Amino acid sequence: MTGSAIATARAIRAGETSAVAVIEAALADIAARDGQLNCFTTITAARARASAAQIDAAIKAKRDPGPLAGVPFAVKNLFDIEGVTTLAGSKILAGHPPATRDGPLIQRLCAAGAVLLGALNMDEFAYGFVTENAHYGPTRNPHDPTCIAGGSSGGSAAAVAAGFVPLTLGSDTNGSIRLPAALCGIFGLKPTYGRLPRSFTYPFVHSFDHLGPFARHVDDLALAYDLMQGQDEHDPAQISRAVQPALPGLRDDIAPLRFAVLDDFFTQGAEPEALAAVSHVASALGATAFATLPAAGVARAAAFCITAAEGGHFHEAHLHARYFDYDPATRGRLFAGSLMQAGVVEKAQRVRAWFRAEAARLFMQFDILLAPATPCPAPKIGQKTMMIGGREVPTRPHIGLYTQPISFIGLPVVTVPVSTGRMPLGVQIIAPPWQEARALRVAAYLEQTGICTAPIAGHG
Repeated sequence: MTGSAIATARAIRAGETSAVAVIEAALADIAARDGQLNCFTTITAARARASAAQIDAAIKAKRDPGPLAGVPFAVKNLFDIEGVTTLAGSKILAGHPPATRDGPLIQRLCAAGAVLLGALNMDEFAYGFVTENAHYGPTRNPHDPTCIAGGSSGGSAAAVAAGFVPLTLGSDTNGSIRLPAALCGIFGLKPTYGRLPRSFTYPFVHSFDHLGPFARHVDDLALAYDLMQGQDEHDPAQISRAVQPALPGLRDDIAPLRFAVLDDFFTQGAEPEALAAVSHVASALGATAFATLPAAGVARAAAFCITAAEGGHFHEAHLHARYFDYDPATRGRLFAGSLMQAGVVEKAQRVRAWFRAEAARLFMQFDILLAPATPCPAPKIGQKTMMIGGREVPTRPHIGLYTQPISFIGLPVVTVPVSTGRMPLGVQIIAPPWQEARALRVAAYLEQTGICTAPIAGHG
């Protein structure tokens, strides 16, 4: 699909095309091209066709089909989809019964007229940054199929970048929305921790997990975010706050905002292209200040500890019973985490509280912080190591170098795409807690001025 979600829905409502025609075209495109990219693990074609027919019937009967009328979307395969087994990228869950209902974020988008096309590939149990899944194969980057799409929401990012759908949903624990959005050259939103309900999705790390959207246009990202807001009683971690729409203020002036580029940790090890992407965005925003988020490397280490411990203890029973049914890239780390002592996690949580206070102090001086999303463009599929700061390090954990400290304290971030070379890169637009609308406003300005755009891969 070459058009935006909003433009597609407008054309359907105006009778310029039909929901059935849009969905048939999307299904045909997926059938023709996804064999190479491997974005989808399940196609819900019958459901999509039935939903599209209902939308066309509603329009014919002069009933409002919703702001996303007929817009196709898809979700990471850790979201519950009625009638589909929730895989979370695993072999272990493949024999489980199908979900009996959609997750609330799917319900909310469908209530607005969006049409679900299926479930998308991911790293097993969301523990990875590459979407090289041992059970379901790697998802390939649409800009270069020899490269990773990033992860763990790789299928979600690649499906948007390839133009299969204009909207997808993913999850972000340590960077799993921001990183694939950056490597695939699209926009991604990780909201504040607790903003959107995570109920009826398969968890990874309860105290870090976020859900959020991907899109090629900021307006679409903001509309999807607005439609998904609201309380859900099934997520006890969701923090009760009033809905704060982002779309109405998306074109507000950014001149009053105070910007700073994060230095120190967020420049160490970055390749010149990644630093150039940040500089490009900073220049467009008039950002000349630099700021230090103290001990971000220590925060990242503490995030590793909590991730391993929470994830490992959650999987402990399955690890003992079905260890060799886990992806080899996942099982060792989860098992090690299950052995971690409570005292280590307690110390890591103290680091977390201190680091959150340091970030709050920084936001007293600045409204938006800028940082690279990744230290480099997308590595090759199967590439085990990468160079960071002149050192050879494992690719899987280190590609998320600059995202982990931010999700550690639940800050809202919009990743914006920047093309400075053959492969895209991304920049994190980081806002204070509950200020998603502010980050989206900055992203909209960057898109409107042509600094950050997300064309379909291969379409220029």
